[in-house]
Amino acid sequence: MSATPPPAPETDTSSTDTPTADPAATAVPAPSKAGRDLRAAVGVGLILAGLVIGSILIDKRAFLAVLVAAMIVGAWELRMALAGRGLHAPAVPTIIAAIALPVTAYVEGPTGLVLAYGWVLVGLILWRVADGLEGAARDLGAGALLALYPAFLGGFASLLLAAPDGERRIVVFVLVTVFSDIGGYAVGVLLGRHPMAPSISPKKSWEGFAGSVTLSSLVGAIALPILLDGLWWQGAVLGAVAAATATVGDLMESSIKRDLGVKDMSNLLPGHGGLMDRLDSLILSVAPVWALLLWFVPLP
Repeated sequence: MSATPPPAPETDTSSTDTPTADPAATAVPAPSKAGRDLRAAVGVGLILAGLVIGSILIDKRAFLAVLVAAMIVGAWELRMALAGRGLHAPAVPTIIAAIALPVTAYVEGPTGLVLAYGWVLVGLILWRVADGLEGAARDLGAGALLALYPAFLGGFASLLLAAPDGERRIVVFVLVTVFSDIGGYAVGVLLGRHPMAPSISPKKSWEGFAGSVTLSSLVGAIALPILLDGLWWQGAVLGAVAAATATVGDLMESSIKRDLGVKDMSNLLPGHGGLMDRLDSLILSVAPVWALLLWFVPLP
């Protein structure tokens, strides 16, 4: 019987570096229980928050420029993800929609936003049909989706901004949606036991959802009276609605990514994935927040 060869030395399968590489140089932070690199996620989140707050403090148009840039990047990320499954939304109409819809909403209001979306669809059809009819219906569907999500829905942030007290309305919106995410993340990590939609997003729990609603409602109850002279209970309702729609936005994005076979829309933001992975909850919650604020605190 031949001698048994000695066992091969264990190698670090978590890295593609050679075994002789310095472990200290190749070590990566351990992911948190929720699956994120927490330090990177917090750092990027603070940078994004500073960008939003700084642009609001500078000028409304500075925030509008940040919003348009976010719509362009988000739409492009989603376009590339769709292209991976053979859905080729025309590039130029996608960029035009990401610019035109938020800007038109800011300048012309709700009617302008709706009309601009209609014109974008007309332009999308003409642009795509000019390249031939083969696969046109499929590509037009992808293009219409990109014009709606994120560009059209993102236009409601422009409607918030266009109000005379638009800066404060934007701050209220950002506060309730961001703290919804924080509440859901923290409570989900610490207490999450019962999945909401295991086939779509296994890590999202009912306990996390309760944390989202609770913290967002609390922040809304505090922020609305201070910033917009609303009533505390109106702020609580606003926070609860923002948390619910933000959660739906998260689940919708997760469903899209699952259908497309991708984990993240891109790797643009360390610890977060793509910009659309951060915008998903904001995009779906901005329209109901705009409507509720218009009802609770009519324009001066």
